[in-house]
Amino acid sequence: MRGICADRVVAVTGAGRGLGRAHALAFAAEGARVVVNDLGVGLDGAPGPGSPAAAVVAEIRAAGGEAVAHGGDIATSAGAASLIDTAVRTYGRLDTLVNNAGFLRDRMLVNLDEDDWDAVVRVHLKGHFLPLRHAAAHWRAEAKAGRAPVARIVNTSSGAGLLGSVGQGNYSAAKAGIVGLTLVAAAELARYGVQVNAVAPAARTRMTERAFAAAMAAPDAGFDAMAPGNVSPLVVWLGSAASAGVTGRVFETEGGRITVMEGWRAGPTADSGARRTPAEAGETALDLLARAPAPGPAYGA
Repeated sequence: MRGICADRVVAVTGAGRGLGRAHALAFAAEGARVVVNDLGVGLDGAPGPGSPAAAVVAEIRAAGGEAVAHGGDIATSAGAASLIDTAVRTYGRLDTLVNNAGFLRDRMLVNLDEDDWDAVVRVHLKGHFLPLRHAAAHWRAEAKAGRAPVARIVNTSSGAGLLGSVGQGNYSAAKAGIVGLTLVAAAELARYGVQVNAVAPAARTRMTERAFAAAMAAPDAGFDAMAPGNVSPLVVWLGSAASAGVTGRVFETEGGRITVMEGWRAGPTADSGARRTPAEAGETALDLLARAPAPGPAYGA
């Protein structure tokens, strides 16, 4: 197959279902050889009856593409390392890493226990860091050996990480952390030929169709704005050589809409040149807030 990812090798985590599956199929359709990672767990992270990664590999091969399954736990160092090793052993290289794996354990903060916090942060945030870290080490070695990579990392954040989401304190914190990780990785890895970006998608997946059932329901006819495949074209482009020069960016994408998210930047400011009293600090803060735009509301607020 020829396309904008022809001859590239792409690893996608959590690619057995939903967004990850859509990304894997879309990369393959554009000529990539795909490492399909999926642990095969349930919505809450508990072990399922079997990994769906092999089914996605079969779909790709049936369409004339190349793919291999990987069933390791990418939130462990050994599992993340084996993901990168699988790409290199099978296809001789790795060009793009798409970090997508995740699950939910939603609770209001007063009911959110430590295990639910740790499990979600582990898979979303640590499950981004470890594959990224092992891929970066591979690309650094390639660059030092004189084989300059044209490498790409696409991370998966969420509107919950950008604005917050009621009942999803663990998920929102992890997804906000992924944005910070993306910015640091983009700055640190540029010298090795690696671009790092993030997407904050809205689409129908196992995670969203239960939490936001009405909004995620498929229409009876017409454009299905919440179909996960709508997100994949941007991810594929970011994962291709065609995205040269684009790094350290966060894109929100839903249906046919793509938005560049601008993140934290300095707004109204005041400098007294001296220490304020608490009352003076409060007066200044209220004046600045009156001149600043209101933040977007958290989901579900």
